[in-house]
Amino acid sequence: MTSQADRFARAMRADARVVRAAHPFVASMLEAVRRPVMRLPRIGLLVQQTDLVREVMSDTDRFTKNGPGASSDLWTPVLGDRVLVNMHGPDHHAMRRTLQPIFAPGFVNELVREMVEPRWKQAAASLAAGDRVDIAKVTREGASDAIAVLVGLDRGAVDDAMFESVTQITGMVKLTRPRLTDQQAQRARDLLAQLTEHAHAAYAGDESTVPGRMRALGLSEREALGAVGAFILTGTETLAGAIPRITAMLADADWFSQLTDDAAADRAIAESLRWTTPSLATLRSALVDTEIGGAKVQKGDRIVLATYKANRQRGPWDPTSDRVAGLRQLWFGAGEHFCIGAPLAMAQIRTAITALRSVEGRLQATDRTPLRNTVIPSYRSLVMEARR
Repeated sequence: MTSQADRFARAMRADARVVRAAHPFVASMLEAVRRPVMRLPRIGLLVQQTDLVREVMSDTDRFTKNGPGASSDLWTPVLGDRVLVNMHGPDHHAMRRTLQPIFAPGFVNELVREMVEPRWKQAAASLAAGDRVDIAKVTREGASDAIAVLVGLDRGAVDDAMFESVTQITGMVKLTRPRLTDQQAQRARDLLAQLTEHAHAAYAGDESTVPGRMRALGLSEREALGAVGAFILTGTETLAGAIPRITAMLADADWFSQLTDDAAADRAIAESLRWTTPSLATLRSALVDTEIGGAKVQKGDRIVLATYKANRQRGPWDPTSDRVAGLRQLWFGAGEHFCIGAPLAMAQIRTAITALRSVEGRLQATDRTPLRNTVIPSYRSLVMEARR
């Protein structure tokens, strides 16, 4: 009989293959680096100690997302300079305050109940009937529908073809590439134009969508559509990575049967988010000469915050544990740039796991294919069935 420790180890090995498929070089590099802070050629100053990562994320006086080597170098040429992921200071605060209400738990919970929950209930019913279900496909469809409504697109507008465009854009991003080439940036803008062509009407509409709220803030249609693109890029692919990976780990460990109540499910979800950390790293630029963990930093230095490694310092994946205590959801960031979409993400993850844990029998993956060379480790397909 396979021990619990062996089942947990099996789940971690399978998930490691997903990470290596997405980032063959970066995954190996992160595993090899042991120091809390280390300067790496072509990458920057790598920070992977938990407290130091949180310190840099929270300190907007010394570090910014808008500067040399930071997120702005990658995304501003594609999305414009008013899209949260590349903003800093008072403008960022104003934008976040304006958008916050449509990402509030009460709003997104209702959105998920209407747009996402029926898909997962159907998936659970299909599994219970003995059918095989592609968890990755269900996730993409649900996440795409939810984000489409938020940014003013018609339901179904973010279809498989559009999701493929998202993957093409984010696939251009490499940790060793501080910025996109002119050709790549133009290609990304062309793809983005296809993503946002249906959102023009939302800009003139009410304030229940991202474009409508940005118009009320006094921003141009171009700036609003840039934000639409940013939310499509971040809101679909991140969830498309997280939910299948969490599902696969729980199934590989034969752990769904242990999720007997909401508390057990929430503990397993939090621990799985700690372990998987959908975005392996986030970028900052130093605003001043300073130091991080004793390492000297010069103004303009590129800082790579390895959240993936920082979250794993608490130990291996264990859904019975309370290793997330004190991390304060570091996988969603920290400080002023804590992920605005976290309530939407959690609502969708809980909805998926709630539906899947209602299925009788042992959930098991019958076929899985990871996405290769993509910024967010993910499954292209994760076909599962319930075995009795």
